[in-house]
Amino acid sequence: MDKKKILLNDEDIPKYWYNILGDMPTPLSPPLNPATQKPLTADDLKIFPNAIIEQEMTTQKEIPIPDKVREIYSMWRPTPLVRAYGLEKALGTPAKIYYKNESVSPAGSHKPNTAIAQAYYNKIEGVNTLTTETGAGQWGSALALAGSLLDMTIRVYMVKVSYNQKPFRKSMIHLWGAEVFASPSDKTQIGREILKQDPNNPGSLGLAISEAIEDAATHENTNYALGSVLNHVLLHQTVIGLEAKKQLEMVGDYPDVVLAPCGGGSNLGGIGLPFVRDKINGQNVRVVAVEPKSCPTLTKGVFQYDYADVAKMTPLLRMYTLGHNFMPPSIHAGGLRYHGDSPILSQLRKDGLLDAVAYNQTEVFEAGAFFAKTEGIIPAPETCHAIKGAIDEANKAKEEQKEKTILICFSGHGHFDMASYDTFLSGEMSDYEYPEEKVKEALQYLPKID
Repeated sequence: MDKKKILLNDEDIPKYWYNILGDMPTPLSPPLNPATQKPLTADDLKIFPNAIIEQEMTTQKEIPIPDKVREIYSMWRPTPLVRAYGLEKALGTPAKIYYKNESVSPAGSHKPNTAIAQAYYNKIEGVNTLTTETGAGQWGSALALAGSLLDMTIRVYMVKVSYNQKPFRKSMIHLWGAEVFASPSDKTQIGREILKQDPNNPGSLGLAISEAIEDAATHENTNYALGSVLNHVLLHQTVIGLEAKKQLEMVGDYPDVVLAPCGGGSNLGGIGLPFVRDKINGQNVRVVAVEPKSCPTLTKGVFQYDYADVAKMTPLLRMYTLGHNFMPPSIHAGGLRYHGDSPILSQLRKDGLLDAVAYNQTEVFEAGAFFAKTEGIIPAPETCHAIKGAIDEANKAKEEQKEKTILICFSGHGHFDMASYDTFLSGEMSDYEYPEEKVKEALQYLPKID
């Protein structure tokens, strides 16, 4: 029998994170202070610990992973690289499909890779409380886990539509000792203002970010932690791609295409950036972001400066954006709801080093259900996007009768997403493609940069 799982040992956990800022052909545009529109200084980022600020700005290509972080990683890392033989057989494809199974973490997703690191750096600098936002709940539960392991207080603002759809994510967060509030909430000034305008506002990731930042800014000994988008988050996630490269080398293989779901960019950056480095150095590999048509940031957004949150408290980032006041439709069940994207991934997309595709949510859930039947694991809705992209790549290989190696980031399991799967299975799920006129309308509110 050919090897199903390709496994590494504890000593194979990477000792360094990979920082692509040292290799990018086009340097990132500097983040700007929202008040002055001048490039940020380290003092502007004081809601983060000093080590994180340094990681956000450095071009050093390898950043050492602290021993304590590697020790905690060893609870679940290295994660398995799995050959999807069942899926391949069902598709009748000559393609080989591998998935890097990040769902084996205690929180059930890739998110603890950066949650542990961020909590650790805050803890050693004497910060005992962190605030954050969460969309589908994966990041909020990951930071709650980190707080439990490192004895810290965690407060989470969860997008209201997900808060209502996913009660057991709330239970996980509470079980690990953290607090969680539906956003918009009455806990912050921005939340109260939004609720006054619209008591039934379903929330958005940009709004939850505003609440978490306001909370951190108005409480002593409290910092903010972000689960995606920023450079240091993608840096911490590169353990995924670094491990995957080593595992593929063990079986003498290398991907033709690497796919991952993309909202803010954490798991795409995590699995993809080590391969983008190869692409920059001449390797023939495609790295593909897969996003929902209801939040088509990389496929319909514009590449320019925008705020990362609704309340305009965050730095201005040059990225692909749908506008900071973007609100995803309430029917959207598949996660990946952020209006913008990582500046790193946005610049790589602009430079032609990153591809992007978008799908409707019904076809995404069809792909997830097919994967569950052929591979046995129920994928998170976000993960289903990558699976849909992989199925399309495998079917194309079948049509062309060409061998191809496909690698996906299996970013999380879907055990807490049964309400969305029930909507799909009952035939009640509907598609929504974000219209061009809505994009144009939202972009009218982008900041004017001199």
